[in-house]
Amino acid sequence: MHLLEQTNLFRLLRHDRAFRYSSIVGALMLMACFVINYYAGTYATSNISNQVTDLIVDNVGPYNVDLIFENGSVILWIFVLGYLLTYPKYFPVFAKSVSLFTVTRSFFIILTHIAPPHVIVPATVFIFSKFTFGGDLFFSGHTGMPFMMALIFWKNKPVRYLFLFLSVMFGTVALLGHKHYSIDVFAAFFITYSIYHIAHYLFPNDFTRIDSALRVAYNLPHGQHHVE
Repeated sequence: MHLLEQTNLFRLLRHDRAFRYSSIVGALMLMACFVINYYAGTYATSNISNQVTDLIVDNVGPYNVDLIFENGSVILWIFVLGYLLTYPKYFPVFAKSVSLFTVTRSFFIILTHIAPPHVIVPATVFIFSKFTFGGDLFFSGHTGMPFMMALIFWKNKPVRYLFLFLSVMFGTVALLGHKHYSIDVFAAFFITYSIYHIAHYLFPNDFTRIDSALRVAYNLPHGQHHVE
């Protein structure tokens, strides 16, 4: 049995007013953050400066990792979409946390415009090419976003471990392929962890809804949220 009962998305939207409102707000936040990300990325890339040295990157690769770096990202998002369609109660938490993550990252990338460690090879996946620009390095979204998914779905052990593995894998691939500097990858874990807890503070009702569903699914007493 999954830790959250499967609930039809349309039934939730029709009968749960709070969920419907929160989902609409989350969806609007997602759309807004993608626009912000686009302009931040293009701004950082248009003002790009020189490369800098890096202890790790200067001593490994570069290797051709485009197949994993690009297609792996697409597969990851397909999996996340399927998971949310199966367990839609997660959607408001997901949408708002990802929006906060994206806006925070957009703020960081407009501050410093360091050139990537190697000549950027244009993304071959059309969708992927719309979200990467060349100057948007700090911090690594490939590393931070799977880690954010692990934090959101933490109480589901298999999913948690899958996303933790993907986060480490994408971080390693980013360094091997010279897609990011080492600071972009390592800082992603610390910043993402902070963003998640800020989201928990800003959107407590959405996280409470998940905790309530966990208590119902496992018949836990009120106040006990830990499920393993």
